[in-house]
Amino acid sequence: MGCTCTKARLRHEDPAILAEQTYFNISEIKALYDLFKKLSSSMVNDGLISKEEFQLGLFGSSKKQNLFGDRVFDIFDSKKDGMIDFGEFVKALSVFHPAAPQPQKAAFAFRLYDISQKGFIERDEVREMILALLRESNLVLSQDIIELIIDKAFKEADLKGDGRIDPEEWEKFVAQNPSLLRNMTIPYLKDLNVQFPGFEQISDIED
Repeated sequence: MGCTCTKARLRHEDPAILAEQTYFNISEIKALYDLFKKLSSSMVNDGLISKEEFQLGLFGSSKKQNLFGDRVFDIFDSKKDGMIDFGEFVKALSVFHPAAPQPQKAAFAFRLYDISQKGFIERDEVREMILALLRESNLVLSQDIIELIIDKAFKEADLKGDGRIDPEEWEKFVAQNPSLLRNMTIPYLKDLNVQFPGFEQISDIED
């Protein structure tokens, strides 16, 4: 049985199959596999990326906890088994491809902010994410400024006035404010280290 599972997994992660399932071509997927191997062996060489290895790749430290990093890991980990395999890695990164449509990028961003995974975004979740991003960027904003940002976002996005933003409202909001998805597109693989600074190995990948 173990052999069958292994073979099925290898077929699932075949570059040609992944190229059909994502916006990457075969050569890009092979380049991503080189990065994946380095990340997945940075702490334990088991062919899977753990949350600690993912944190190490994102922030340069496996012990640095960050809500943003946790949410990104949870979305990458589509099987919800606490690890990221190569197929999950490529499929999650595919949404950052320039060819990925805006609704896919918007849906990914929505899931980042939907911390409680209730299917809508509440003020407290936006506040938590803003504070996490500010901490990671070493930026400081007063509580009043943060509340003004949240007030403005909900005034524009919460069309139903129920104190939360649902997927339909979010899609309309980002359509009117495309800059919200600016970081959801990576023009070249070598630019992955701009979105994920800890992925220093990506500098070896050519256009």
